[in-house]
Amino acid sequence: MSQQKALNLPFDPIDRAAESWRAHFGPSSAMAAVTSIMRAHQILLSQLDALLKPYDLTFARYEALVLLTFSKAGALPLSKIGERLMVHPTSVTNTVDRLERSGFVRRLPNPRDGRGVLAEITDAGRDVVRRATDDLMAAEFGLTMYADDELQRLFDQLRTLRVAAGDFAVPSMRQDEEHGGLL
Repeated sequence: MSQQKALNLPFDPIDRAAESWRAHFGPSSAMAAVTSIMRAHQILLSQLDALLKPYDLTFARYEALVLLTFSKAGALPLSKIGERLMVHPTSVTNTVDRLERSGFVRRLPNPRDGRGVLAEITDAGRDVVRRATDDLMAAEFGLTMYADDELQRLFDQLRTLRVAAGDFAVPSMRQDEEHGGLL
């Protein structure tokens, strides 16, 4: 996997910052955790975008294509894409613009809403999702250093943050119509 240049520092700069934080401001666990998450985000996004570059994709555009692949009709309103990807409508418009220029989606009028627009994945879009997914899966999305149980614990810990932020309600045991299972 193409990676950004390793820094190879002789110390952990986040740990060093935490020590200084404790000396100046007090407890530093939250600051160190947030800074580590932000650095991990930079590392992963750089690695994933490098993997996806040969496909004329960024991770954001890849996520939009995967979402369209998962939809029953292969098309969704732009507003639904934004809701599902948790991004601003302007970001969705820019993402769909780029995907359309690459031939991976096409815009269609929404038959249920005269003013709305659907993004529909094309055959080229389906093909690029398949090939890009193969590469991402082979690279384990940049997380090869973790075992499956560690990845599950990481997901669970970050899910707590997402629930607290109101991303979604804690699921109850109800039927999930769209995916055919229990929530």
